[in-house]
Amino acid sequence: MTILITGATGHLGRLVVENLLTRGVDPLQIVAGARDTTKIADLVERGVRSVHLDYSDSASIAAALRGADTVLLVSSSEVGKRTEQHRAVVDAAKAAGVSKFVYTSAPRATTSNLVLAPEHKATEEAVAASGLPAVILRNNWYTENYAAAVDQAAKTGVLVASAGDGRVASASRRDYADAAATALLSDGHIGAVYELGGDVAWNYAELAAAISDVVGRKVEYRALSTDEHAAELRASGLDDRTATFLTELDAGIRDGALAHTDGTLARLIGRPTTPLVDGLRSLS
Repeated sequence: MTILITGATGHLGRLVVENLLTRGVDPLQIVAGARDTTKIADLVERGVRSVHLDYSDSASIAAALRGADTVLLVSSSEVGKRTEQHRAVVDAAKAAGVSKFVYTSAPRATTSNLVLAPEHKATEEAVAASGLPAVILRNNWYTENYAAAVDQAAKTGVLVASAGDGRVASASRRDYADAAATALLSDGHIGAVYELGGDVAWNYAELAAAISDVVGRKVEYRALSTDEHAAELRASGLDDRTATFLTELDAGIRDGALAHTDGTLARLIGRPTTPLVDGLRSLS
């Protein structure tokens, strides 16, 4: 078996490679795809094969998939370009005759109003249309997404957001990497669409309390309206497009887009997911 991990220089892709190695997978069976392979030299030193793979270069994708029978497509970080990039990987996987194709999608991607969902929905549709034997991992939020919020709250004692009382079923990247490795290595997952999230869905008041425990000072959640939040983000130096994107994310959270949790992730990895406060503490 040859397992190709795309985006191996990213946080999640690297963790999946490390998880596979920890499970005893022969390093020669693992291919780490990256735009800049020099960034994964440490993995190569451990015996992992590296290959140039640029989501925007179809030739590099086709070359990287040559000989791979199992593929993890870690979603691109380039919002707005993901659909085209992901379709290129799907097409190359189909042409290569891949026998298991795993994709990291977004929560309830086909029905969600989350601003990030449409590109994931389009990718899932492309996977389905291709006929690839596929596993869809709909990852909820990464607790690590709040690293900047922790740093800011440590300085100011305030957590600012326009997410209202919306809840987030976050888990650590290591939890999601563990799930991806399980899907790649074990049988019985083809055709599954897994909604993955942390065991507990928390709100921002609870996030503020968790940050308080981590940074050692009282942190207050200051709930803003969407307009107030956008104005504050622009005042901090963000451009209109970025401010709008961030407030749209918070609006999705406020409306429940990330609140779903039913224990699927814990069952898949065979252990409880990482508690919020522990995930935040690991950021320091």
